[in-house]
This record gives sequence, C-alpha cells and structure tokens, in this order.
Amino acid sequence: MARYPYVQRAQRYIRDVLSGKTLACQWVVAACIRHQQDLERSKQKDFPYRFDKVHAEHVCVFLELMPHIKGPKARNGELIELEGWQCFILTTAFGWVSKKTGFRRFRRVYIEVPRGNAKSTLSSGVALYMLTADGEAGPEVYSAATTRDQAKIVFGDARKMVRKRRDLVRKYALDNQTRFMLCGANDGEFRPLSRDGETQDGLNIHFACLDELHAHKTREVFEVVETGAGKRDQSLIWAITTAGFNRSGICFETRSYVVQVLRKALASWDANPFALKGDLADDEQQFGIIYTLDDQDDWTDPAVWQKANPNWGISVMPDYVGGLAHKAMQLVSAQNGFKTKHLNLWVNADQAWMDMRAWDACADYDLSVDDFEAEECILSLDLASKVDLAVRLRLFRRVVDGKTHYFVFPVFYLPQKQVEESGNAQYEGWAADGWIKASEGDVIDFGMIEDDILDDNEAFNLAGVPYDPWQATQLSQRMRDKGLPMREYGQTVANMSEPMKELEALVLLRRLHHDGNPVLAWCISNVVCHTDAKENIYPRKERAENKIDGAVALIMALGSALSDESDELAYEGM
Repeated sequence: MARYPYVQRAQRYIRDVLSGKTLACQWVVAACIRHQQDLERSKQKDFPYRFDKVHAEHVCVFLELMPHIKGPKARNGELIELEGWQCFILTTAFGWVSKKTGFRRFRRVYIEVPRGNAKSTLSSGVALYMLTADGEAGPEVYSAATTRDQAKIVFGDARKMVRKRRDLVRKYALDNQTRFMLCGANDGEFRPLSRDGETQDGLNIHFACLDELHAHKTREVFEVVETGAGKRDQSLIWAITTAGFNRSGICFETRSYVVQVLRKALASWDANPFALKGDLADDEQQFGIIYTLDDQDDWTDPAVWQKANPNWGISVMPDYVGGLAHKAMQLVSAQNGFKTKHLNLWVNADQAWMDMRAWDACADYDLSVDDFEAEECILSLDLASKVDLAVRLRLFRRVVDGKTHYFVFPVFYLPQKQVEESGNAQYEGWAADGWIKASEGDVIDFGMIEDDILDDNEAFNLAGVPYDPWQATQLSQRMRDKGLPMREYGQTVANMSEPMKELEALVLLRRLHHDGNPVLAWCISNVVCHTDAKENIYPRKERAENKIDGAVALIMALGSALSDESDELAYEGM
C-alpha cells in the first residue's frame, strides 16, 4: 500500500540530514540545502521554477505499486516501499517545473551510491514510469551502457516487474518482449542501448538510464544519449553509478561538474561547516547527489560507513559490510574494491600491493632447497629477455596442521655486463652473495638455465613447469622433447588475479615461506596492484627499472599449483 505523503517524507529526510540525526556527507547535505534554497527562491518572481507537489508525488505513487523482484520480499510478493532518501531524490527530480511552460526543470540527474542500495530497482521503476505514466506521447526509453549485458540489467529488472503486474500490462497495453517493451497506450517503446548494439542514429529520447556510468570507457554512448535527448521538451538523462577508478572518463567528469553545482549551494549556506575548495557552477537543469565519505573520514571507522550507504540496515547489512572491511584491512588488494563498491570512494586503479612487513615475516633463513629432495615441485620460468633479469622459481607444498603451506626458492639470472653497468647498485652485491647467477658476456646464457632445469628434474618430482611464452618458445620445446611437463601460462587477468589474491592472503596467514632472497623481495615490493571494474587484479610496475619478474614467476607457480588443488582459497576464508 502506498505510503503518503511523499513530499513530507522527503522534507523529514532533509531535516534529519541537516540536524545531524541522519549521518550524511557534505554532498548529501549540499543537495538538501540546494532544495531548501530553491523553495525560498521560488517565491521570487524572477526565479523561473516552482515546486509542484502533484508531479513530485505521482512518480512515487507509481514506484510503490511496483513489486520487488529479488530476495525475500520478492518471494513474499511485497511491493516496493520507498525510503526517505529515495523520496527526496524522486520528489526533487520530478517536482520542480517551469513556471512558464509546466515542463520538468531537471533534464539531467546524477546519483552516485554504493552497491547494495537498490540502484537498479529504483532506476527500473523510474524507466517504467517514463514509459507509461509521464504523459509523453510516443516516449522512447532506453537503458544505456557500453555493453549489451550491462544495458540489459535495468531493462531486465523492469521486464520482471511487469511480469508480476498483469494489471499494469492491461492498463497500458504493454508488450513485454525479450529485446524490447512496447506501450500501446501511448505508442512508447523501451529498449536496452549499447555501443556494440544496433544503430544509435536517429534517437528521439524521452528517458535514458545510464547505468554504472563509471564503467563507460569512452564518451560514445553518453554523447549519443545527450544528443538524442535534445528533441523533447522534458527529456531526462538518469545517470546512476558507484564510484570507480578512471578519473579521466566521462563519469568522473560528470561527477566533478555535479560537485561544482553542489559546492555553490554550500557556499551560500550561512551554517556551512565544510571547508570549500574548488570551482563553483550554476546549472538549474542538473540535479545530483553523491553518497560517500568526507575527506577527513577514516575509511576503517565503522561509524562513518552509514554516510555512504543510505539504505544502511535495510538492504545494506552492517555485519556484511563489516566483514568485507575487515578483509580489506588485511588484504591491500581488496581495499580498492571495498572503497569503491561499498564506500563510494574514487581511487586510483593502481596501488601498492604487498605488505612488505608481512612478507619479511615469512622469511626463514634456515630453509634449504636440499631439504625438499624428491618432493613434488612446481618449477616456474619467467625468462624476460636475454639482456634482462630472468628467474627460475621452485615452489613446494607441505601440509602443516591440516593447512597447505608453500615454500619458495627462486634463482635469478643476469648477464655480467648488465650486473656491472646497470643503474641498480645492488646487482653486484647480490651477484657476489650468490642471489644472482651472472653469465659471461652481454646476454643471459640460456644454456645455463636449461642445465639448471634438467638438474631440478633429477632432484625433484616436477609436477608442472609453467612459463611465460614470451622469450621461452624454443627453450620450452627442447624441454618438452626431454619429457618435462611444460605449461604455457598466459599473462592474462584471468590467470593472474586469483593467484595474486591467494599469495597475498598466504603471506598474511604465514602460510608462505621463503629463504629471504633479497632479489625476490625487491621484485615483490615493486609490484603495483592494478584493479579493474570487476575487481580483478593484475601486477604492474610504475617504472621500467623496477623489475617484477620474480613476483610474476611466483604468481605463475602458485596459479599452476591452485589449478591442481581443490582446497578452499585462503583469501576467501579470511
């Protein structure tokens, strides 16, 4: 049953935010202040807009007639119940109209909110409203994204809602197909729109939902939508997203502009407690709200997590977020994913990877590879080039107290000329101490490496020899001819992400042991963890002189070992 009145509920939310009763960041406060300021401005003759309660509440009534389609509430057949923050967004976006024409004021909406706060549900309901009940003749409604799959998320949720409301189908004569939805009552249509889909020319857009705008790598879809929405009197571009990594993309550009608009509202607020830095913008047709933390907040403090999650305790469970935070505090590679998806913090895609204090704590200087004679061994090869650092790494597994522990023994190779002339002052010392095997001349002696591999084959039970195919094709073929179990290991995200996460967890759990090789420690410390939009990670280096060959060889060895195991992953169980 619809819960009236929505405008009063929105005003209650505003009062709670401004009084501090509802914990909120400065950009949420700014959005509330802006609305209050506009209500005062609307009393002036020269202000061109007025707030229309009927328009504001019409969309809310419609959404609360829509069914839940996921989770326990969907199983029980319950209808959507809007929260205060959703009432505020909807009544503000739809309630403001032109005094002269009556058309909707806001033509662009930007909502940034973390995962789990019902973004897709809200957007799907709004899309259906714009298709059926907004009073537009022949509305073209789109769920827009860069890929077909992403574009189908909002569209797919809307289709599921319609399937549960047969009365809606009859009232608006809806034809709910797999690839489109038609509205016979007003000749409207609703389709997913993607960069790799059908032609995007000639669009006459009434409403377009840009779902997960942070995932848009180019401006193409955004500009198509922006251009196609210019032909209608009250078209609406609805961008909703979580934070991301790409600060040069269209999402961060849009966000930065919204921040300037919100900053202007704060600047004119007498009670503003926030420090204002940056440009101001005045745009009467742009609505925006950003749920995140403030600059001074400590992301590890549970007391501030609610700022970023307006559905805290409703669809965002504090215990679950706390568990993810605990994991992120231990695993550096998990921090970016937690910050972006659950706290809505924009971060760099690249960050330092390994906790080197934890790595050093895993050193056992009494370890000797001779103690593992005849045991099963993964022998990993990263041969790089003949003039640069190459590595042969042996990985052993033993069960200790019911848990698998890993033991690492690397050997590094360099040509003598590189040892003497390289800008790395430590090469000569490492070579003198035996951590690097230097071969005479200008290039690495691959014959030396082949002999060492064959010695390993005699000393240990080689279960697999993963190798980077770059620079290793001929050597791998010769070794294969001698009966060694060579495995080509492609340097792809799919091959590197899981073993990287597992390696980090094993180090923190003290289930990885190494002999204190300083060259390997240097390589590990040089790894920068790159995180993509799907929270996969990949090893990179910031400068060419920062070698990571040893780290790559260890990741390949562990990845090969994991492919042979059925044990629960350590990083998942942390």
